[in-house]
Amino acid sequence: MHRLFLALAAGLVGYIGTHAVAFAAGAVDGAVDKQGLNIAAIAMFFLFVLGTLVITYRAAASSKSAADFYAAGGGITGFQNGLAIAGDYMSAASFLGISGLVFASGFDGLIYSIGFLVGWPIVLFLIAERLRNLGKFTFADVASFRLDQTQIRILSATGTLVVVAFYLIAQMVGAGKLIQLLFGLDYLYAVVIVGALMIVYVAFGGMKATTWVQIIKACLLLGGASFMAFMVMLHFGFSPEAMFAEAVRVHPKGDAIMAPGGMVADPVSAISLGLALMFGTAGLPHILMRFFTVSDAKAARKSVFYATGLIAYFYILTFIIGFGAITFLMSDPAYYTAGAGGVINKITGLLGGTNMAAVHLANAVGGSLFLGFISAVAFATILAVVAGLTLAGASAVSHDLYAEVIARGRASERKEVNISKISAVVIGIVAIVLGYIFENQNVAFMVGLAFAVAASCNFPVLLMSTMWKGCTTRGAMWGGFLGLASAVAMVVLSKAVWVQTFGNKAAIFPYDNPALFSMTIAFVGIYVVSKLDASQRAKRELASYDAQYVRSETGIGASSAHIH
Repeated sequence: MHRLFLALAAGLVGYIGTHAVAFAAGAVDGAVDKQGLNIAAIAMFFLFVLGTLVITYRAAASSKSAADFYAAGGGITGFQNGLAIAGDYMSAASFLGISGLVFASGFDGLIYSIGFLVGWPIVLFLIAERLRNLGKFTFADVASFRLDQTQIRILSATGTLVVVAFYLIAQMVGAGKLIQLLFGLDYLYAVVIVGALMIVYVAFGGMKATTWVQIIKACLLLGGASFMAFMVMLHFGFSPEAMFAEAVRVHPKGDAIMAPGGMVADPVSAISLGLALMFGTAGLPHILMRFFTVSDAKAARKSVFYATGLIAYFYILTFIIGFGAITFLMSDPAYYTAGAGGVINKITGLLGGTNMAAVHLANAVGGSLFLGFISAVAFATILAVVAGLTLAGASAVSHDLYAEVIARGRASERKEVNISKISAVVIGIVAIVLGYIFENQNVAFMVGLAFAVAASCNFPVLLMSTMWKGCTTRGAMWGGFLGLASAVAMVVLSKAVWVQTFGNKAAIFPYDNPALFSMTIAFVGIYVVSKLDASQRAKRELASYDAQYVRSETGIGASSAHIH
């Protein structure tokens, strides 16, 4: 096992090195050519990769059981898990995407920051403690606690894999574009490197390796973002008013960047997007898995407390970074590529697009060395998130589908873990292929779809099965699948996909985000079908709720087998 890991790691590092040098030395197109080769970025990238491979090797040596592989043996402390959750949650969409939105739209970019953040009190008060007390490795353990194992696990695994797939595509495309821009690598090789590294982290190190990759990445990202924000505020004498005044002066939209409602003017769209971001957080499988890595419910609560504080601090920094990028970059043509007639568009003309605003700001405030650091951190951000997503997907296949549905609890731990490792390899290969296929597609809707599906399928089933005594298997199945199907269908029929991706003239569904409608369908479906269910199984599920309730609130018996 260890020899195989060392051989793969050596081959991977050699592969990266060979192609990084070859492609960086060669001619590259467009924005990559203008960015030039950044030796500091490549050096720090190698340091991070080698450091995390060492961690993975040590984690692989100490992972002896299924509990070690899926949940790091429950040995992660509340603070460590809080850092890891923050590392898992602060994705490229958060760091590069939100700062890019603020750069392009000003105040309106904060709708995502606020939406992502306010989901955490829901996780803290409704989900974290019950999840730890009732579950073992995945949130399907919780949803199926008193309901039918086979049906609920199939539903939960389906919801997990759909969320993981769409989230992974967006991260893979983001990683490919970032490496293509900063290291001069061809897009295909960039995506292959990300996929290969995440397979190594998950297949060999499991949750222990993934956790420590996320902790290191969180510390690096928070440190780098803090320095950027500090340098921006130092430039303006720590006066936010002076920063905003300069941003209004140089931004093409002028005063409009300080007013809300420009990006999401329609109230229904705003509410729907907000619901997806809030409740989607409480249904993301790779986030929910993290609560099984701590020893008890108290540590789970502490995890969310620390994570919420760190994430809130980070989103404040993205606000400063976004406005700082406006003031530093829009007055300097060196960061732009000229359009027709030599005219520079101050929003869309930025090298690499608006998502690179934070990366260019790093160069503006800290020079090429700091640019290299932030570039490597942005790459580490993507790697940590895709590792968490891959582990969640692999766990859904091996633990929920294989061990509990196909083998019906008779599979050995070793067999289950081996299936999970094989699943991680398959998911990694699929992610590479999808990342390559969707290179030039509009992938913004995929993150929204991931949150919408999580809010419309995973969250309603999880909440109703634990909080409502009357929830039955039939109700959970109907409501969950209706939420899942309606969320996917509405996104496909929306303007983002039906018009911009498929090229049709008009959207069939008028809103880009379906959560307001699909979440409602899911909850109503669970309630109505459960109320109409008069089967004997439904009566048994009703009677077993009290035992579930006591365990979810007290944790008594949390280390023992499920009640059924």
